[in-house]
Amino acid sequence: MTIVLVHGNPETEAIWDDLVPHLRSDGVVRLSPPGFGSAIPPGFDCSTDAYRDWLAGELTKFAQPIDLVGHDWGGGHVIRIAMERPSLIRSWTSDILGCFDADYVWHDMARTWQTADIGEQAVAQMLSVPVEARAQRYESLGMTSTVAQKVAAGANKDMGRAILALYRSAAQPVMRNLGASLPRAAAKPGLALIATEDFYCGGETLARRSAERAEAKVAVLKGAGHWWMCQQPKQGAHAINAFLTDLNS
Repeated sequence: MTIVLVHGNPETEAIWDDLVPHLRSDGVVRLSPPGFGSAIPPGFDCSTDAYRDWLAGELTKFAQPIDLVGHDWGGGHVIRIAMERPSLIRSWTSDILGCFDADYVWHDMARTWQTADIGEQAVAQMLSVPVEARAQRYESLGMTSTVAQKVAAGANKDMGRAILALYRSAAQPVMRNLGASLPRAAAKPGLALIATEDFYCGGETLARRSAERAEAKVAVLKGAGHWWMCQQPKQGAHAINAFLTDLNS
């Protein structure tokens, strides 16, 4: 059994540092989506479809069974695999199911990135901030100091390019339309992780509604925010471990 972890924006694989030691598995693999801690290959357009295909290709490199776990946009890529390429995995876990609900509205920063010129200005501003100041900002939002330093150091022009292309490829009604296929994710066992203080993904009501449509189990991390794997690593790992243990029984 291999657990494959996929992170999101504006992150690197360091986001999982505190969670991994608590996961029970024969092996844990961290995948960095192009632009988010790894180079962007030539011709890669950083669209949500491109990331789905990238992840599908990466998964073919590992022995089955694969338990796929995604956070933030990584969780979005995971859902795409669960809906469209379920044969590649044994199970899936995502913390952004609410983003696939018909009533989901992109958060303010996402809408900024989705806006021509304004998005470019926002990314340029982000990249101009010194690493230390950027790390302090991430720490204030819930990362540990050590993880925040590592993630902040990973920001570069590739990440800025990827942010703009990815969010623009998923502007509404794209996510709403993708969400229409959520019942297909029931082809493999799923787990919806819901951090109650994560305000980027539509909130608990939308997440539960999407989980029901995908026939996924639900684990609530009460009091945790977007970076629950930093704030509640033991609780998050326990939820994942319990879900996977049930699959093995």
